[in-house]
Amino acid sequence: MNRLALIALLALVAAAPAQAQLNFNINKLLDAAKNVGEIGEKEEIELGRDIASKLLGAAPLMPNEAVQRYVNNVGRWLASQTERSDLPWHFGVLEAPQLNAFATPGGNIFITRGLYERMRNEAELAGVLAHEIAHVLKKHHLKAIQKSAQLELAGTAVSTLARQDRNTANREKLLGAGTELFSRGLDKGDELEADRLGVVIAARGGYDAYGLPSVLQTLQAMNAQDSGVALMFKTHPAPAERLDALEKMQPTLDAYAAQPRLADRFTTYHGRK
Repeated sequence: MNRLALIALLALVAAAPAQAQLNFNINKLLDAAKNVGEIGEKEEIELGRDIASKLLGAAPLMPNEAVQRYVNNVGRWLASQTERSDLPWHFGVLEAPQLNAFATPGGNIFITRGLYERMRNEAELAGVLAHEIAHVLKKHHLKAIQKSAQLELAGTAVSTLARQDRNTANREKLLGAGTELFSRGLDKGDELEADRLGVVIAARGGYDAYGLPSVLQTLQAMNAQDSGVALMFKTHPAPAERLDALEKMQPTLDAYAAQPRLADRFTTYHGRK
């Protein structure tokens, strides 16, 4: 990632006031709640950017340009192997000691410093980023936000809506539906689907397909009550369950493991010299 791209990512921080402004049309989002295909890519990107701004307002980026560039290099390479390679993908490491990773609609993906520092090699980083990329490809968060927003706003009195601009009156409700996902989590089926697709994306990019399972084994060995992993354990299926689900892909994983792998293309900096 060049300096201009990094500045663009850092600009998200500046766009995170307590009352973030949403730039998309809320009516269009709600009208298409039952059919995500009707939401345009422009609206998806703008929604994701606003949610990312909110996240960055709570936990800023790790102040290490070399690390941010490295993670963006790996992430953008993986994203380039997918059918949504033209999204404005941004990857960042949040200055937070907990272990977690997040994605927002439109291609904004973050991992925490705590998780980054636990990784032992680039294949593990690729596995985690590919899992989050899979969420964006399948529009898991967008669908969940639409569903939540529709339920939230269905209770708003018609008379109230008639007196107010709907886009203004319900802005914070919709943003709240997005940020709430990061404390509540997606459906288990979405997480397991992202695991399955993530190992394929990582392998397609030339990485060891066992990178993500390796991270899950690290998490499995940790105490679920540890404050550093409590939120991840709350918002994701248990690592053992995820590993069991991936075990059903054993023949596929083994086939990918036998293919030629990337040289250490981006490992000039991994937080350790």
